[in-house]
Amino acid sequence: MNALAESVTWETQLELAFLLLAALACGLLIGIERGWRQRDEPDGSRVAGVRTFTLIGSCGGLIAVAALHVSAILASVLLAGLVALLVGAFLRPRVAESRRDATTLVAAMAALCLGLLAGAGFAELALAGAALVTFVLAARQQAHGLLQALTPEEMRAIARFAVIAIAVLPFLPDAQYGPYDAWNPFKLWLVVVLVTGFSVAGYIANRVIGQNRGTIATALIGGAYSSTAVTAAFAGRLKQQHAGPFATGIALASAVMYLRVVLLAAVLAPGIALPILALLGPAAAVAFGVSGLTWTREKANHADSTELTSKPFELLPAFGFLLAVAGASLLVRWAQVEFGDAGAAISLFIAGSFDVDAALVAYSALPRDAVPVAIAAFALSGTVAVNMAFKVAIVFANAGLKSGRMAGFALLASLAVLIATLAIRAVSLFG
Repeated sequence: MNALAESVTWETQLELAFLLLAALACGLLIGIERGWRQRDEPDGSRVAGVRTFTLIGSCGGLIAVAALHVSAILASVLLAGLVALLVGAFLRPRVAESRRDATTLVAAMAALCLGLLAGAGFAELALAGAALVTFVLAARQQAHGLLQALTPEEMRAIARFAVIAIAVLPFLPDAQYGPYDAWNPFKLWLVVVLVTGFSVAGYIANRVIGQNRGTIATALIGGAYSSTAVTAAFAGRLKQQHAGPFATGIALASAVMYLRVVLLAAVLAPGIALPILALLGPAAAVAFGVSGLTWTREKANHADSTELTSKPFELLPAFGFLLAVAGASLLVRWAQVEFGDAGAAISLFIAGSFDVDAALVAYSALPRDAVPVAIAAFALSGTVAVNMAFKVAIVFANAGLKSGRMAGFALLASLAVLIATLAIRAVSLFG
C-alpha cells in the first residue's frame, strides 16, 4: 500500500480529487431535488435528503477509485454492502408505507451509478447524467399532467415514432446497395424519420402553444433544416376538415429555405453569395409576401377552429417521399455511370432538386476556378427552382388539386418569379 501511495504523482492526486468532487456533485445535484421534494416533512422523518444523496454519490466515486487503484475485490464488497444498505433502509419496518417512495430508491441507485461513473474517469458524462436525472425528477408534475392529457391515438403515435426513429434507424447499414449502388438504407429511412418527425413536432407545438402558432413555429424551424421534408409532412394534413394553417407553413418553410441557401453560400462559398442573393432575392420576397397572404386567408377560413388534427402523423406521405427520393437516387447514379462528366453535372442538378444544400456543398468542394461564379450561381439557383417544382408536385400528390391549391399556388408564385429572374439572367449570360 505504501509503495502504491509513493507511486502516485501530484498530478494523479489532483485528477483523482477532481473525479471524487464530480462524484460528490452528482449526488449533491440529485439530493437537492429530493430534499426540496421533502422540504415540508418534519425533521428526522425524511427517507433521504441532500446529505444522504451527496454521500451516496461520494461513496460511488470512492468505490470506483478503489476498484481501479486498490483492489477490485474490496470495491465489489463495498458496493454490495452499500446497495444492501440502501435497499434495507427503504424496506425497514419503521418506514411508513406512505413514505416508501420507489422513486427515491431508484434516484439513490442512479446517484450511486453516476458516482461510480465519475470515479472511473468519466466525470463529464456523469455530471451530464446527473443533470438529466435531476431534470426528470423535477418534472414530476409536468410529466404526470402530460400522461393524463395523452389520448390513446397520441400514445400509439409516440410508440410508432419511437420504433421508426430508435428501434429501426440505428440498426440500418450506412452503405450503398442496389442497382448502381444507388440506395443507402440508413439515409433513405432518415427521410421517413424527418418527415414524421416534423409532423410530430408540429402536432406537439400545436398542443403547447396553440393550433396556429404551433404550425408556424414548426415551419420556421423546419424550413431552416429541410423545407422539402416540412412540405411532405404538412401536405397530407391539408385534406383534413379542421386543418390548421398548413398551407402557410408550407409556403413559409420554402421562404425560409431561400434565406438558408444564401446564408449557407456566404459560409461555404463567400464569392458566390451576392450573385445567388441577386437571383433568389426577388423570389424570397414574393415567398414571404405570399406566406402572409396565405396566412390571412387560412386564418379567415378557420377562425373558429380550435380542434387539433386527429393523428400526430401519418406514414403514407413519408413513404411516398421515401420512394421519390429512392427513385431520384437511382436516376442520379445511372446518369453518372452512363454519361460520365455530363452525367455528373446532370446528377448534381437532380440531387439539388431534393436537397439544395447538397449541391451547394458539392460546389464548395470544387477547385476555386473550376466553374465561373456567374455560371455556378445560375446553376445552383436552377436547382432551387427544380426543388420548388418538386415541392409543388408533393403538395398536389398528397393533398389533391382542391385541398392543395392554396399551398400549391403559394409555391408557384415564388417559383414563377424565380424562373423569370433566371430567364433574364440567362439572356445576359448566354446571349
